[in-house]
Amino acid sequence: MYKLVIKGGTPLNGTVKIAGSKNAALPILFASILADGPLTLTNTPHLSDVSTTLRLLMDMGAEFILESDSSLHIDASKLTKLMGEYDLVKTMRASILALGPMLAKYKEAKISLPGGCAIGTRPVNLHLKALESLGAKIHVEGGYIYATADQLIGTDIHFEQASVTATENILMAATLAQGTTTVHNAAQEPEIVDLVNCLISMGAKISGAGTPIITIQGVAKLSGTSHGVCPDRIEAGTYLIAGAITGGKITLKNARYQSMQAIISKLQEAGATIDYDDRSITLDMKGKRPKAVNVKTSAYPNFPTDMQAQFCALNSIADGQSAITETIFENRFMHIPELSRMGAKLTLEGNTVICKGVKSLTGANLMATDLRASASLVLAGLAATGTTTIERVYHLDRGYETIEEKLKLLGAQIERIQD
Repeated sequence: MYKLVIKGGTPLNGTVKIAGSKNAALPILFASILADGPLTLTNTPHLSDVSTTLRLLMDMGAEFILESDSSLHIDASKLTKLMGEYDLVKTMRASILALGPMLAKYKEAKISLPGGCAIGTRPVNLHLKALESLGAKIHVEGGYIYATADQLIGTDIHFEQASVTATENILMAATLAQGTTTVHNAAQEPEIVDLVNCLISMGAKISGAGTPIITIQGVAKLSGTSHGVCPDRIEAGTYLIAGAITGGKITLKNARYQSMQAIISKLQEAGATIDYDDRSITLDMKGKRPKAVNVKTSAYPNFPTDMQAQFCALNSIADGQSAITETIFENRFMHIPELSRMGAKLTLEGNTVICKGVKSLTGANLMATDLRASASLVLAGLAATGTTTIERVYHLDRGYETIEEKLKLLGAQIERIQD
């Protein structure tokens, strides 16, 4: 087991390159099941969730080659085992995304009920109900989802709540269904647009991605293609906060401001000066203490739940009092007791955290609980006086590529140490 040791109090300065998006790469890897040939992906992030996905696909019979330039060739066109084993699925929620493609292409699938971060109830029912609407027969037994279909038939699907993974699963399944499928109340995240762009280049007929209504006209087959994964807006937002919370100035390369407007406007409200062009974003917070900002998480294009914990860290040292409300996931406040150990004045009232900003935090021994919560602890450690130790950093490796190396490039005093 590894831990991170951070000596805080150094303003971060410099340039960092943002990796490809985890939440775009994972569905695209599962989309390779639909293709009749290999897929070549560039800008694939080096993350444990990506490795888990590749292991799962390999276990099903896929082959892949990872080039030294980080391009990834994957051939999942001829699966030999139509099953997602518990041991591979248990660590990662996104494994459910194998279900739609396997059903569409092979007419059967068996997937273990998924794992992932322990943040409240993330229901699988939306996926299963929608796949049943397309004609699948599904039952759950012994912790596994069993699904079969003679032929998926296009239909109208109305999601009672917008779900990113359910939207992705259904639109992948519908690409090879007979006839037209229309998804209402579809999620609108940029990662869905990226998946759709890849599917279209494979030969799918899809319109409306990035809007609440997506239409998919089924085709007989999909072919291999090449695709560049879009940049990770959550990684980008996390590094912008690292600059803001330490009173530094940092530039992000390979970042798209268009998908980050809700995050950027909140950082500007906190007092940061932000400049951007098509491929980079610069934040300047030199010599300034952040102002407290109220945040309410909501579906894209509003403020993302995956940045909530990081803003808790920023608001904990901000000037003034703020409220951060979580509307997407229950139980997504496991960072609050840990930040409080550092001297943060945070009070949880239902699904809202009241933050009374303090002038400085103090280093402490902390425990990471989930992916984004652990990022908030790193941010707090960077701003704190003294030394902060964070245990269970494997959570971070699920969504941040070599976080300590990138932070070192910006001047942070941070080391990964084996227990």
